[in-house]
Amino acid sequence: MNTNAPSRGKRSIAVSVTLLCIACAVIVISLNSGTIRLSPIAVIHTLLGYGTPDDQIVLFDYRLPRILVTVLAGAGLGVAGAALQGITRNPLADPGILGLHAGAAFGLMVFVSFSHSMNGSVALLIPLFAFAGSVAAALIIMLLSYDRHNGVSPIKLILVGIAVAAGFHALTLYLSLRLDEDTYSFAARWLAGSVWGRDWVHVQALLPWIVLCISYIWSRSKTLDAFNLGDAAATSIGTPVRSQRVILLLCTVALSAVSVSMAGGIGFIGLAAPHLARRLVGPMHRHLIPAAGLIGMVILVAADTVGRTIFQPNSIPAGVVVAAIGAPYFLYLLVRTK
Repeated sequence: MNTNAPSRGKRSIAVSVTLLCIACAVIVISLNSGTIRLSPIAVIHTLLGYGTPDDQIVLFDYRLPRILVTVLAGAGLGVAGAALQGITRNPLADPGILGLHAGAAFGLMVFVSFSHSMNGSVALLIPLFAFAGSVAAALIIMLLSYDRHNGVSPIKLILVGIAVAAGFHALTLYLSLRLDEDTYSFAARWLAGSVWGRDWVHVQALLPWIVLCISYIWSRSKTLDAFNLGDAAATSIGTPVRSQRVILLLCTVALSAVSVSMAGGIGFIGLAAPHLARRLVGPMHRHLIPAAGLIGMVILVAADTVGRTIFQPNSIPAGVVVAAIGAPYFLYLLVRTK
């Protein structure tokens, strides 16, 4: 029996509460920041229904939907990374690096090519197209990286993922060049990780996917722990390895795809958040997954806030801010991984 389990559980709760407080603080700062600044008191009054008409427009029509999209997408990307690293037993596994985001972006561009719009009730269909594109990318990556005798090599998985991502990027670029100038400009900013212009319909499109997929993945924490023992050991303790791996992989692909469909191609959160969470709460997935989700949430909301406030009057997409921090971190992990 693991005698460290109770203390680890207490530590996990303390870390999760701390991360939740940090996330709330970042959200409050983000609500206050922007071209039109709202004081914390004005934000509270407006949230309680006592704000001025102008404050209500700024908060409810523009700022709050955007922040909720970053909250949900950040949590989704963090949990997707933690689950993917558990499924593949690969510490470098990240949905963006492995090409899943590129597949989702291709699905998104197919949707835009047909609809020529990403707003209104039709936006509820965006996650379905992104999911289809990401599933296609995942199938190609697994087929090309799997070896019957040696399984899936971590380095080969990454190299195949990079190649598949390049192919999907080329297809996405080809489709984008067929769009009219305004639609192309909006889609390009969207894919770069700019969450400007998100509306409540985008929150509605994202929320059920995030809630269902994260809930299911967390409920299978013991299965993810068993994967770390190896397939033979996991099977010996009664884990249906193949079926659970496929279901969890589909949930992970869905989680990353719908996050990309609403927040753009934001990479490295799926890599950095699980690593940071593992340092804080350890490798057990029932502790790791909530922590990774909260860290992903903090990173994306903070990146969006920095991108639209530090460089005013211009704004930088959150994806660019995250990449500027995440790329050196990935190289650091790559050097450490033998």
